[in-house]
Amino acid sequence: MRKSKPRISRILCLFAGLALVACQGLPSSSEGQFSGRGNPNRGELTVAAAADLRGALGEMIRAYQDRTGIRVIVSYGSSGQLTQQIENGAPFDVFLSADWRYIERLRQGGHTVPGTERLYARGRLALVASPNFPKALRSLSDLQDPAIRHLAIANPDHAPYGRAARQALERSGLWEALQPKIVLGENILQTFQFVQTGQADAGLVALALVLPSDLRWTLIPPELHEPIDQGLAVLRRTPNESLARDFAAFVLSVEGQEILRRYGFESIPSVGQ
Repeated sequence: MRKSKPRISRILCLFAGLALVACQGLPSSSEGQFSGRGNPNRGELTVAAAADLRGALGEMIRAYQDRTGIRVIVSYGSSGQLTQQIENGAPFDVFLSADWRYIERLRQGGHTVPGTERLYARGRLALVASPNFPKALRSLSDLQDPAIRHLAIANPDHAPYGRAARQALERSGLWEALQPKIVLGENILQTFQFVQTGQADAGLVALALVLPSDLRWTLIPPELHEPIDQGLAVLRRTPNESLARDFAAFVLSVEGQEILRRYGFESIPSVGQ
């Protein structure tokens, strides 16, 4: 069918507008604007994520993939170890850390896309008992019970929840006394699995991992440790910056924040609002 000149003109204008958007890129995650658009032909995203996000991020990715058609592959680990991998050239597009300080470290090292570094949630620490342990644990002082032979925490050297666990025990005056009982997990997910499988009688773990389980737990008062402020960034090596920005924006969006809240994360003011 023959097309009129005005019709051709409109089409050319449309393509010009799209080209301008492509050159400028999508709105950055610092603006929290999720576009909701996807293009499966642009490949897939690889995300490095703190282990406490295993449940929440899984749900978030399913929602994002359903909306956009983009495949998202995740590698979970401790924030410190993932940071080292990124510094050594690991090909991730986006990093979701359980500790803002690791995002700041990567920013200073030139490993992030400037302006994409954002706080996305605050984590909570919980005291949890093994399904085989006969008593409820209501406070940190209960960990002095001789029936508790093994207490699991994540390695404080590179896992933010492990550092928070150590701080809570130190501020409660229990760190030295409990040293013989402490077993270290490489990340908070492994630490939780020690408790879940009965290898440890109790653990100090991420609330986000405990909530979907049927284990008995008690929240640790937040004043006993530094805030577990979690941050994200788009990584400089990504070949899919626009798409990576869009995924980061989804995490910061109202929908993404609501998923995080269901897993016990607390919102940080100005995020998801």
